[in-house]
Amino acid sequence: MPFDAPALLIALALAASGAVLLALGARALWRRKLGAGSALVLSGVLLLALGALVGTLDAATRGYHALTREEVAARVRVEPAGEQRFLATFRFPGGASSSFRLAGDELYVDAHILKWKPFVNLLGLHTAYELDRVAGRYSGLRDEREAPRTVFSLAGERRVDLFSLRRRFPVLDFLVDAEYGSATFVVATRPSSYELRVSTSGLLVRPVSAPGAD
Repeated sequence: MPFDAPALLIALALAASGAVLLALGARALWRRKLGAGSALVLSGVLLLALGALVGTLDAATRGYHALTREEVAARVRVEPAGEQRFLATFRFPGGASSSFRLAGDELYVDAHILKWKPFVNLLGLHTAYELDRVAGRYSGLRDEREAPRTVFSLAGERRVDLFSLRRRFPVLDFLVDAEYGSATFVVATRPSSYELRVSTSGLLVRPVSAPGAD
């Protein structure tokens, strides 16, 4: 997860502090202390809004992985299954695995990568990534235009996604330093094993030759 536990504590502390200030402000207003009451209410609303923002970011980044260096996003085994057909089996670091029957000559994978503003790092958010799609890719342009297409999702289902929020609400520009997609593809015409790696510069694929490494 790109969000660290301290960030969640910050969100809870902000919300709790905001609620306390709102209660104190309401009490002051009830006693006709308009100046002090208004200041407390405004401060409480601000803290609640900040807490809600941190909580929303937490929900929106679920499924993303914190990225501080190059790391293995998945190990992939490719097995040909006929002419311009192959089976790609992904094994992820957490132990889950998924297989996809794809059409084409090459295995194509893309991902979303998010880079935060430096001040957001103080809240526990770091550069994060999420694998997005896997597809079959044809080496010939004519086949790419006319032959059957096979595309599957690698991303998990979620109610709130930061990429969608970022595109819908430009106000989030002040949080995100960069957002970009990265893609890579490798030949799939022979049995092969690969490591799908991701770094702050994007995706890359490295062949694995050691037995059992896939």
